[in-house]
Amino acid sequence: MKFQYIKDKVNAYFTKGNERSVAVKKNIAASLVLKCVSILVSLQVVPLTIGYVNPTKYGIWLTLSSIIAWLSYFDLGFAHGFRNRFAEAKAKGDMKLAKQYVSTTYAVLFLLFSVVLLVALLVNHYLNWSALLHIDVAYNEELNKVFGLLACFFCLNIVASVFTTMLMADQKPALASLVQTGGQVLAFGCIYVLTRTTSGSLSALAVAFSGVPCLLLVMVSVFMFCGRKYKSVSPAVRCVRFSLTKKILGLGGQFFVIMISMLFIFQFINIILSRLEGPEAVTQYNIAYKYFNVLHMMFVIVLTPFWSAFTDAYVKKDYSWMRGIVRKLELLWLLCFPVLVLMVLCSRFLYQWWIGDSVSVSFSLSVCMAVYVLFQMGGGVYMYLINGMGKVRLQLITYLSFALIAIPLMSFCCKWYGVEGILIVPVIVFAFQACIGRIQVMKIINGTAEGIWLK
Repeated sequence: MKFQYIKDKVNAYFTKGNERSVAVKKNIAASLVLKCVSILVSLQVVPLTIGYVNPTKYGIWLTLSSIIAWLSYFDLGFAHGFRNRFAEAKAKGDMKLAKQYVSTTYAVLFLLFSVVLLVALLVNHYLNWSALLHIDVAYNEELNKVFGLLACFFCLNIVASVFTTMLMADQKPALASLVQTGGQVLAFGCIYVLTRTTSGSLSALAVAFSGVPCLLLVMVSVFMFCGRKYKSVSPAVRCVRFSLTKKILGLGGQFFVIMISMLFIFQFINIILSRLEGPEAVTQYNIAYKYFNVLHMMFVIVLTPFWSAFTDAYVKKDYSWMRGIVRKLELLWLLCFPVLVLMVLCSRFLYQWWIGDSVSVSFSLSVCMAVYVLFQMGGGVYMYLINGMGKVRLQLITYLSFALIAIPLMSFCCKWYGVEGILIVPVIVFAFQACIGRIQVMKIINGTAEGIWLK
């Protein structure tokens, strides 16, 4: 009887209420389950990978991977623009336009990243990695090969990811997470096999980490677009409308500037650490980040459905629902503070359990990383909601302003305060984003936004 009562309560929670809220709750619940699997895999893969190579090579691998991630910024914000435009078209019931958006986005990104890949491979041919990262010259030939592999898989993945972006725009982020988690699990399995059959190879690591998830995504995309659910919006050459590019880029172009600005603020950290503190400092930083990022990933699971849900609510002018969601997300963010305190207090024991004695992470770095993640989540609340409404001009100005001073300022802080010092700038950026973002969101919801607040 008691079990039936609980079952009825759970069923009522996931079936009653606003249709948009019901969809969000179901996606959050499913995504949480998948993210738990993803977190377990990502935590296990760190000691496995360090054991497969070594802490120094792992630091080099992380630095190289972060550089490759820069290629994603060359999509000119197209993916984010597509996400909002697809959600708007679907909210209005215009599936013909939605199909044209899908087809055009695939075509543009394919052409764009074919050029990006050719340029990346050409630059890689002449690049001296040992000089760039201040590492032994013996790594140079291997890193040229690894970078080439990563670039190929990464560019293919960017184009194939249009499918998962569409799923999120369709308010089905759990399905997108299922595809991504499946890729992680397969990659983990491949790395485990590598540890049992080969000696430490960064090239093999590149194929396992990047190639396997990419090929899975391609196969799932083809299968799903051929199925009944998404056949109506499946990409077709006849539906490519390059005239829609301007409309996607009108918003996507602003996202592009924001992403490039964030590149200078956040993605140069590994390179600065490698040059000033050495590859092992990169490993220490990333171990601490992966540990505290567990909470951030959980938080993002909750935030993700609200991007496209806010697009739908804003188009339909459902401000009452939007106001209630802001209050709930702010409360959730405040509840993360005691969790981070507990994570800091348990960090030394959990590092030892997780990675053993292979890498040493200081208590001060753990404290600083916890502060960083707290403000990252706070800024993220308003960033996701603002992105959903497409009013990103103020966000663009904020990130662009900080981007102009980020690299020299982070280098200065790192020289004076070590690994911990490099987090000062990102913390300030997220804190400022949270303050400005909250003011803007409330102005829009309350109907008092004017000028820059409404662009």
